[in-house]
Amino acid sequence: MATANPVLEQSDEQEDSSECESDAAEYSDSDEDSEDEDNSQSSAGEPCKYYNSGGCRDGQRCRYLHVCKYALKGNCRYGSSCKLNHPRGGRVSSGAGSRARSVSPGPNLTDGRLYQWQLNAGNSWEDINNDHIIEAQYSLPHTKSIKIYNTPYGAVSIDFKRLRVYGKNLRVRRLDDGNTEWVWYCTLRRKWIKYGDKDSKGKLGPIKSADIEKKYQSNPTSSFTFNIGAETFEIKFREMRQVGQKGKRRVNRRPVYRQQQAAGVQGATSSLHSLSVGTKPQWLFEGDRGAWHVFKTRKGTSSECSVSSDDIERKYQQNPNDSMSFKCKGNTYKLDFTVMTQTNLKTKNTRRIKRELV
Repeated sequence: MATANPVLEQSDEQEDSSECESDAAEYSDSDEDSEDEDNSQSSAGEPCKYYNSGGCRDGQRCRYLHVCKYALKGNCRYGSSCKLNHPRGGRVSSGAGSRARSVSPGPNLTDGRLYQWQLNAGNSWEDINNDHIIEAQYSLPHTKSIKIYNTPYGAVSIDFKRLRVYGKNLRVRRLDDGNTEWVWYCTLRRKWIKYGDKDSKGKLGPIKSADIEKKYQSNPTSSFTFNIGAETFEIKFREMRQVGQKGKRRVNRRPVYRQQQAAGVQGATSSLHSLSVGTKPQWLFEGDRGAWHVFKTRKGTSSECSVSSDDIERKYQQNPNDSMSFKCKGNTYKLDFTVMTQTNLKTKNTRRIKRELV
């Protein structure tokens, strides 16, 4: 088992509502694996490369899994319309013929968990301990990656968008029990907003997240179209973009966090500290020239601040989706943990903030 010791890398993928991005391909997903396949298969428990390429001559005698290799990683863009077998959670039998379903009935995860995060160095899939921490952060739309320490492979950075490992010959996958509720978000005024939530005026959105997910499940390569007044919008699943006449917005799809083994979101974020022996969370804000500065009270100085890094951490541990206010130099600021920003409530000027272990 690989022991997880995570450090968050908060997303910088924020954009203003008026901003129109031209290079959508930069954010489109790829169907390529995180590493090249060789000409031979390495071990049982791996997806059969011949089955994934069109047909396996060994059929039921095959030692390898007859299942879509992208579904095992959790990023098959064809979803329920895929012609290959998909696992329900983690139980997949090997050696099923191309016409046979290889999904085992009954409990979907052998250990009864709601989800499993696993790493593979080429031999077999290994569970990541304390993966509720990874799941809790994966459920936040703004979090683009996470770094885990104390694994057999050293520090491992996981890209949440493509479910890949940065810079190592490793693969990562997320399994679930088939009951995950997926939520759709788009960027609005530098924040990730759930489709269907109320706006600033208390008015419900014109479409529901569940409606988008239903269309996505039916055909992950298609799009979802809706209207607001006379304007038509299209959510392109391949590009994960919402396109309208006035520009484009980024779109994200993340699971609703489900409590596992008495570990809620608060417990998960608390574990980030408890697992990190000899480390301490520290909060920083970005200065005018791009340098990062630690939050300090600086009592008795002209730049006295009403909160310290420790004060912010205590608030964050209570609810990582919350916000808090503080004063500095006579101005009132708001820290938004959801998008990791600091906003001057008078000037509306926004700076980035981050949380790191030192």
